[in-house]
Amino acid sequence: MTLTQKPSSTAVAPIGDSGGRFATLTFERNVAVPVSVLWQAWTAPAARAVWAALTPAVKVEFVEADTSIGGREVSLCKVEGQSDIRCECGWLELQPALRSVNYEVISSDGATQSAALITADLADMGEQSRLVVTVQLSSLAGDMEGGYRQGFGAGLDNLANVAERTMVLQKVIQAPRAAVWNAWMNPQTLPLWWGPEGFSCRTKRIDLRQGGEWVFDMIGPDGTVFPNHHRYGEVRPQERIGYTLLWGENGPKHADAWASFEDQDGFTKVTLGMVFSTAAEFQDAKGFGAVELGLQTLGKLDRFVTAK
Repeated sequence: MTLTQKPSSTAVAPIGDSGGRFATLTFERNVAVPVSVLWQAWTAPAARAVWAALTPAVKVEFVEADTSIGGREVSLCKVEGQSDIRCECGWLELQPALRSVNYEVISSDGATQSAALITADLADMGEQSRLVVTVQLSSLAGDMEGGYRQGFGAGLDNLANVAERTMVLQKVIQAPRAAVWNAWMNPQTLPLWWGPEGFSCRTKRIDLRQGGEWVFDMIGPDGTVFPNHHRYGEVRPQERIGYTLLWGENGPKHADAWASFEDQDGFTKVTLGMVFSTAAEFQDAKGFGAVELGLQTLGKLDRFVTAK
């Protein structure tokens, strides 16, 4: 969790003086989504990048993002006229839809400001979820408790908002991860299976590398043309891709999306996630059957790789 408030003093408390240095903070939220969706919003780098900026004046740049046990996330919080704040997060425990534990180190101008151990516990409440975050904080430069209270309070409000416009689709593909990855990230094969039943793709440009793009039309069974533009911001071979969906070439952003690939008993669990730009777009997508159509797309992928 990147903080936007720097401590009021850079004086480090003397060793043996614990006054103001240590604090245990607890934050609780009920979020109106299933726990599987909340877990993705909490852990998926593409979703975290959306809710990490606490205000429009704050820009968050993700330098590194590896959500796995032993993996690390490094982000820079940028505010005009202020020094960047660096946040390093290391994942220590990940129990999907149940618990995560990570350390977090905040620094600025090369000086460490704080270190914390962060435990997030999730509980399934049906169509809602309960999130309890416990922060064991050590302030190393001044009193960081106020900044953490402000930062986590606003951050979890953002998280709840993002989770409530996040769509998550999952399917186990009956093929090894390498085969699934190759079908997805090959410019010759991706257009062959992408899209719901009865849809085809007409490609204008395709470059599936990090920093690349896919400009294409999806053509419905009745001939309706749906212009699409995917911009690829992250490509981690056989692990994860992150991309932005635009309404047509260089059009307005529709969603921030990701796809992750996990081994599951010799097969591949694919998670396709999308954070829609607005709550209205999310509701519109649900209304026209985006969940069912997305699952049809993953079904076509399954048939494509198993037919080989």
